[in-house]
Amino acid sequence: MTSTAKRILQLISYFGLAISFVPALLVFQGMMSKDTYFQLLLLGMLLWFSTAILWIKPDNLGG
Repeated sequence: MTSTAKRILQLISYFGLAISFVPALLVFQGMMSKDTYFQLLLLGMLLWFSTAILWIKPDNLGG
């Protein structure tokens, strides 16, 4: 995998994490409905788990 492709996958992965975390804060503050939060959480989870496995290697996990 080229370094550019790896970098793009990392950005997509981190974006998935962000859209899983930030809406939780918005729900906590009452600025977002739970239904919208659940949809964004699902999208973020799919983005993270579908892209992170492509660039995280076992040696980066301490194993």
